[in-house]
Amino acid sequence: MIPLALDPSRVAIALAGNGPLALRRLTQLREGGADPAVFSPEPDGELAALAGDRLVRALPAAGDLDRVGVLYVMGLGAAAETALAELARSRRVLVNVEDVIPLCDFHSPSVVRRGDLVMTVSTGGRSPTLASLLRQRLEALFPDEWAERLRSIADFRNRRRAEGASMAEVAQETRALIDRERWLP
Repeated sequence: MIPLALDPSRVAIALAGNGPLALRRLTQLREGGADPAVFSPEPDGELAALAGDRLVRALPAAGDLDRVGVLYVMGLGAAAETALAELARSRRVLVNVEDVIPLCDFHSPSVVRRGDLVMTVSTGGRSPTLASLLRQRLEALFPDEWAERLRSIADFRNRRRAEGASMAEVAQETRALIDRERWLP
């Protein structure tokens, strides 16, 4: 596996699915800054509400996938998920069928977000439970105040670079700041 962080403003993302897994994935995608098209033939009320005007009450057709780079699939049943994965791959769309490793071109890591600080854990789809437990440990180690800490570090870095400090000097001074504040015991 090659870990990547996608910029959703540069890659069109879609979700095809029903049920609680679709709702959870849509929530995660939105938290990451994506506004995916949501294809759901039978959305429940929560999914329909969250999808809003991005909801299409059908599965995506080939033409729909021509405008997509990444497709998440879940809750549609084995036959529909397999057919959709094959269609996506034929259109050169990266696909992830939730919990079906042979139908996954990529795996979504378990994510901890603290503002612009994003930490991920992946088991390559082998153990979502372990990834979740490790994510919970990271959440405890890096509480919400890390969002502000990163903003402070970024402001410091930008100020020092504007003053002409070299990258090596900024790195050394940043380490000293983190040590002084005891942010990483």
